[in-house]
Amino acid sequence: MTSGSSKMTGKAVGVIPAELEIEALAAGPVFHLKGDWTIETAQDADEQVSSLLAEPVRPNQLDLSQLGALDTSGAWIILRLMRSLHIPLEMVEGLSHEQKVLFVAVDETNHKEPELRKSLSGPKALLEALGRNVMEIYQDILILAHLMGGVVRGVFISLFNIRKLRITSIVHHIDQTGLQAVPIVALMSFLVGAIVAQQGAYQLRKFGAEPFVIDLVGILVLREVGVLLTAILVAGRSGSAFTAEIGSMRMREEIDALRVMGLNVSQVLITPRVLALVISLPLLGLVANVAALVGAGSLLWAYSGITIEAYISWLREAVAVNTFLVGLIKAPFMALIIALISCSEGLQVGGSAESLGRRTTAAVVKSIFLVVVVDGIFAIFFAAIGF
Repeated sequence: MTSGSSKMTGKAVGVIPAELEIEALAAGPVFHLKGDWTIETAQDADEQVSSLLAEPVRPNQLDLSQLGALDTSGAWIILRLMRSLHIPLEMVEGLSHEQKVLFVAVDETNHKEPELRKSLSGPKALLEALGRNVMEIYQDILILAHLMGGVVRGVFISLFNIRKLRITSIVHHIDQTGLQAVPIVALMSFLVGAIVAQQGAYQLRKFGAEPFVIDLVGILVLREVGVLLTAILVAGRSGSAFTAEIGSMRMREEIDALRVMGLNVSQVLITPRVLALVISLPLLGLVANVAALVGAGSLLWAYSGITIEAYISWLREAVAVNTFLVGLIKAPFMALIIALISCSEGLQVGGSAESLGRRTTAAVVKSIFLVVVVDGIFAIFFAAIGF
């Protein structure tokens, strides 16, 4: 007895129509499933199952020995049939191991209930949040250490085989993170230098010490503001770009493809970005210092009447070589922090756009926070050694 037969019109070539047959046996009627139960035959198969379930005959056995191709769509329809007939998966005849695995996977996916977390309040909630944050920090430290080790290993290997250094990729990222960032860094530094000079001149004018604003601007810009402002701009501009690029590659499974091809992800993606930023940030810091000093000099000339010649002469006396070196020494460390954090957040992106946005935001926030912390540590250290 065959019920709910269908004509597979308009289907792909080579697809066997899905069929349901009922065989009357002494132990009771048995369902025999034949043909392909795939996405191509899903509509017809679903109609057959619906029509057969509406009949008074209720078989208590299911035979899949004659089943052809099977995918998740067909497995879901068969599972609906099994639940309606109250036939457990263990009682189905002719079920292969691969089909059983597919049925179990589809059943778990469609019946997985979300875990209900007990809401906590008061001290318990604070302790839970604290513990979760500590574990996240611990995981971040492990990932950063792993990436740093990969970068060091890649640079060390490149010393013996220059082709592995990927110079083309490094030059490309230097152009993206360094050369193309010059306009915004110069503009922002020019404005900040002018603002610092104006506020300093306005306050020191009350005490008749207006020329000393040149000392203030020179030391502040060269030691702190120039490199710190540059690092913050780079973290927001290039750091977020690193996270978005690597995160998008992870979402499209391009990183998995690189691993399948036998390529080292750290050497291909991470090392060129880290080296490019370590080279670019000190150079951008020089641009920021010059732009800030030019902005301060221009404003003092217009606001306080200090000539350019007097400004340069006083500036040369106010600052020393070590004042310039302090900012230059800090720049590579800040670049290393920004690059590693941005790349690590990109590697942790999940499969959704929400995850990409969250990780990009986290990369910028963490980079800026650690850059400020490192700047403070260096300031304390240089003050302690009198440098």
